Amino acid sequence: MKRTRSLRLVATAALAATAVLALGACSSDDDSDSSATTTMAPDTTMAPAEKNIVETAAGNEDFSTLVQAVQAAGLAETLSGPGPFTVFAPTNEAFAALPAGTVEDLLKPENKDQLSGVLTYHVVSGEVLAADVKPGKVKTVNGAEFTVEVEDGKVFLVGGTPENKVEVVTTDIQTSNGVIHVIDGVLLPPAAG
Repeated sequence: MKRTRSLRLVATAALAATAVLALGACSSDDDSDSSATTTMAPDTTMAPAEKNIVETAAGNEDFSTLVQAVQAAGLAETLSGPGPFTVFAPTNEAFAALPAGTVEDLLKPENKDQLSGVLTYHVVSGEVLAADVKPGKVKTVNGAEFTVEVEDGKVFLVGGTPENKVEVVTTDIQTSNGVIHVIDGVLLPPAAG
């Protein structure tokens, strides 16, 4: 767990160094101020990644539940495709924090559509880096929106209810077909009405 805390501290420092954060490319608001400047976090330039999103997640033990869910939902092939995609990836701890039995129920074959809906709520079309993020609504591959909020230099995503608020703890994990941002909770899409 010390490694997770270190990653969170590095991510927090990187987020604090980023002056303007948003999912600008995906925001439904077009009120962007072209005169605003964006400060990049230090050392965010990386060599081109060789592994795709699924391979990258599968290579990190903190994402084993996510990888299992992606496979159970039949999304591994799609998320291994050309993309680009931006994935807000919940850790194993994030899935474990859900009410008891939730993950097990979602992984049942008869709940494949519901699982797919939850997972695609964590995916945005296109590659959105931390430097491109700003507060506002973001449309997901699921079709529903979540909200990006910035508080004290930290980035939060708010899902289908105000209580469903998660923090972005690590940003800009580059893959060959997009980028992964790590979140400390599971986003739940709005209930179908």
